[in-house]
Amino acid sequence: MRITILTVPDCPNARVVRERITAVLGGDAGIELVEVSGEDGAARWGMTGSPTVLLDGVDPFPVPGAQPSVSCRLYRDAQGRTDGAPSVEALREALAGALRPQGADEQDCCETDLRDL
Repeated sequence: MRITILTVPDCPNARVVRERITAVLGGDAGIELVEVSGEDGAARWGMTGSPTVLLDGVDPFPVPGAQPSVSCRLYRDAQGRTDGAPSVEALREALAGALRPQGADEQDCCETDLRDL
């Protein structure tokens, strides 16, 4: 899995999100940090604020209607509190979902449905 953190220069939350990802993974695991300094770069990368985490090029925390931006980004935790980076738990769930083979949910669903017949 390719993990990318998109950030504006000097974003204080880039370090925070990197530390949280490292904590979830038990090590750095080759996290790529990409500084985006202009609106063109934000559009090219799909950055909707800093920091934006990409797992294999996909933002696991999409905000409906959010436009590419070189602004700060806020995340909400399970209790609705805002933070400048995704929580450790949210990152754990996102990383686990990205590691799950495609179709695993459908297969589990269908096997369960067949047993219930």
